[in-house]
Amino acid sequence: MRVVSQKIGAWITKLGWVWVDGQVAQINRRSGSRGLIFMTVRDPAANLSLTVTTSEDVLEAGAPELAEGDRVTLHAKPEFYPARGTLSLRADEIRQVGLGELLLRLERLKKLLEAEGLFDRRRKRPLPFLPNRIGLITGQNTAAERDVLMNVRRRWPGAEFRVAHVAVQGPSAVSQILGALKVLDEDESVDVIVIARGGGSVEDLLPFSDEALCRAVFAARTPVVSAIGHDPDTPLLDYVSDFRASTPTDAAKRIVPDLADEIDRISEARHRLDRAILTKIDRERQRIDAWRSRPVLARPETLVEQRADEVTALRDRAVRSLEHRVRRADDELRHTLARLRALSPLATLQRGYAIVQRGDGHVVRAAGEVGAGDPLRIRVAEGGITAVVTAGDDA
Repeated sequence: MRVVSQKIGAWITKLGWVWVDGQVAQINRRSGSRGLIFMTVRDPAANLSLTVTTSEDVLEAGAPELAEGDRVTLHAKPEFYPARGTLSLRADEIRQVGLGELLLRLERLKKLLEAEGLFDRRRKRPLPFLPNRIGLITGQNTAAERDVLMNVRRRWPGAEFRVAHVAVQGPSAVSQILGALKVLDEDESVDVIVIARGGGSVEDLLPFSDEALCRAVFAARTPVVSAIGHDPDTPLLDYVSDFRASTPTDAAKRIVPDLADEIDRISEARHRLDRAILTKIDRERQRIDAWRSRPVLARPETLVEQRADEVTALRDRAVRSLEHRVRRADDELRHTLARLRALSPLATLQRGYAIVQRGDGHVVRAAGEVGAGDPLRIRVAEGGITAVVTAGDDA
């Protein structure tokens, strides 16, 4: 172990002098320590702190009014104590970070985050209309907590909360807020997270402009509402969050609807629906009445009568057409019969002529074709006569 400690100490010694930025968590001036001052400097974004030793002359030269909670920049050399296995810093220069420098740093960080797209409105998630559970990160027993809880439950009495109490200023604020944000973001029942705090000075609101916090809010899967301070207060969290509320009270109005307003809207919607249905029914009733007033529905038999008249007319036309065709056919038949009779031998017989046939049916055209005793059939216009040849005459 001795060898390991020596090697660690030797490696740390090689680091040389470094510049360190942090927040003073504790200052201790020990009597009898030859003017030495011991400080605990904390990382603003992580649960990490180191002991810093310096002289009273160095402190008076660089930060004579240094107090706990102030931001400082140290020029220090890391030192490892093998006997205790601890790491500390020995500072030969201390600079207290003033408000102007803090604002300048915040402006540089703001431009960096904006360039990376953390402020892009297109990447912000919409807030749920009615969250199942609301996550609240705020200080314990603070006005901000009361404002959010009271106004949310006044607007929507059934709202559920999961509250995470954290430090909202000071060295441990960022680490506690990050831890609470992680816990709430992993809770599947939490639909929206509100980070709330009342107003304060720029230094008091510094934790809400921390880079690590901004990146954690941007990476969260749950929509985050920033409700920090009053309307003029604009920490960087306001730009990264999915919605920026001007005050904690305003956040309460944004995350849940007003029950009374929603009841009024539902009532108005029902009235509009009732009016629309009644109007529709009245319009359809008028349309039915218009249909019923038409002759075809007022006297349905009219349609049958019209069709009966049409059938009668068609039948009369058919009878007339048939009679006409019969008369024309009768005339044609009589004309044909007259022509036939004019061409028939009967017309000749009517004038006194006769047709003589032998017994075998042969028509006799000359006297020499028959002899005495031959039977004959004589056909006249009205019937026939049977005769026997008695004598022939060739003349």
